Amino acid sequence: MQMWTPEIACWLLITAMGVVRVVADPQTNLLNVGCSSYNATDKALFFSNLNTTFGQLQVNLSSGDAVRFAKAQQSRTSDPVYAMVQCRNYLSKADCLACYAVAEKQIRNCSASNGARVIYDGCFLRYESNNFYDQTTLPGNANKCGNKTATQASAFASAVSELVADLITATPKIKGFFAATKKEVSGSSGRAVYGVAQCAETVSPSGCLQCLQVAQNNIQGCPPNTDGRAFDAGCFLRYSDTAFFADNQTTNIAPFLEGRGSKACQVALLTCFLTGGSDSKKAIFGGVGGGVGLLLLIGVILVCYRHSRKPREARKGDILGATELQGPMIFRYKDLKLATKNFSEESKLGEGGFGHVYKGTLQNGKIVAVKKLFIGQSSRAKADFATEVKLIGNVHHRNLVRLLGCCSKGAELLLIYEYMANSSLDKFLYGYTAPEYATYGQLSVKVDTYSFGVVVLEIVSGRKSTEMKAEAKTPYLLDQARKLYESNLHMELVDERIDPNEYEVEEAKKIIEIGLMCTQEVALRPTMSEVVVMLLSNGMPELKMPTGPLHYQFDTERRLREASFSTTSASSNATVSITQPAGR
Repeated sequence: MQMWTPEIACWLLITAMGVVRVVADPQTNLLNVGCSSYNATDKALFFSNLNTTFGQLQVNLSSGDAVRFAKAQQSRTSDPVYAMVQCRNYLSKADCLACYAVAEKQIRNCSASNGARVIYDGCFLRYESNNFYDQTTLPGNANKCGNKTATQASAFASAVSELVADLITATPKIKGFFAATKKEVSGSSGRAVYGVAQCAETVSPSGCLQCLQVAQNNIQGCPPNTDGRAFDAGCFLRYSDTAFFADNQTTNIAPFLEGRGSKACQVALLTCFLTGGSDSKKAIFGGVGGGVGLLLLIGVILVCYRHSRKPREARKGDILGATELQGPMIFRYKDLKLATKNFSEESKLGEGGFGHVYKGTLQNGKIVAVKKLFIGQSSRAKADFATEVKLIGNVHHRNLVRLLGCCSKGAELLLIYEYMANSSLDKFLYGYTAPEYATYGQLSVKVDTYSFGVVVLEIVSGRKSTEMKAEAKTPYLLDQARKLYESNLHMELVDERIDPNEYEVEEAKKIIEIGLMCTQEVALRPTMSEVVVMLLSNGMPELKMPTGPLHYQFDTERRLREASFSTTSASSNATVSITQPAGR
């Protein structure tokens, strides 16, 4: 006789009542995390706004069983916070809230950063200091592929390409911008590939399509791996050979595929890319003969290429409200041509070693500075151009002119900067610009260290670095500071207007030596974190003998030329050089 236990009794009761146990799965596999490198100004106010905003997001997610998206903001303050959370529609309400809780905990590791984002399989959370709700695709979009290879790779890749093409066509047309579906793998009984696509509910249908097309390009690098994801600022795309949503969560996307016409083209081209070479011919054309098959393949590619030649739209929105996570934009050449009146002489602001700079007014009324570069048209030059845009585009500071974006059209390479009115940028920067960047265009984190060192010496001496002082043994500040250090006469550099009773001699000498260390050649400069440690330490740190840059004499001669603010072309090769005293 079977023993009746409480567990068996409970199980029978549940079965009799028709209750089905559901295993919780918030899908908190972390795919991407990013923190702004710049902090909020008023941290107390910022954290108050962040807490309020996150609390409102949780309230909004809890308001109904069908809610999987929420946004909230505290925008009428000096440190505003805009935030948005979105769960995949197939998650239960409890799983959505659980995923959000994990995301909130993770994103708080960014501390006082004024922008951050985290992306999981199950949800997405982001906050910024500016309104980002309409953003779709941004630099930093990427994929994450599984590490297991599917069997029957060609057939599997073909199914993935068809699935992805269907999702990209249907999702922007569906209310809420979400679709979940599956596709049978040809020649494999009962085997399928599952996929979802989702866009932020705040974007437009065209923005959703644009974002998913970028995701499509990213995810095509994953097959024949059994699973893959592509994520961006405004969309998410995933496929897997294992079901990750319930059958009752499948979306009927058939009505949204009617009349598309170009599906065969999309699928054929995607399959060609995904499976490659001879396998792709088999997948696309089946038993078609070799010669005829090759001609058809070429024809398909040409047709698809023609359809894919539509220029990508530049990201819309208030470009001057871009945050640190947004990165540089891609501008259309015709828009810049219109903004600068066809790069007319009346729009020209100045000339530099790498090109001419023009004032431009965009269609949204924003004024920008457009620089046409003269750096050659080799493949290496264009590759360097792209690399520099990515690097410089991530350099942001409230007191520095920002790179807003770029444009490439044929032989034309252009950079778009914020516009500085009233005067030329060189009046404010050339003395603070590190020699290796001003001369050779080499940019690194130690460029900032050099600028900091110059500012330190200016504060101590009460002089500008570009100011000529005839009575000094050397005409420029850095030269004078170096000579006095070598003679152990640090204190002669200190501004005589400072009361000697207000500072300690050893502390002053320490500050001067740190300033000199910061203006050495790149290899000998400390990082800014090391500078902070030295400044906060008690007593004198163990300092190496400061030495001048390898091209120190050239730097001095360059300063002599810059001091005159000549209206002729600059001799420096700095990409930011402008030598006419006009608006930047």
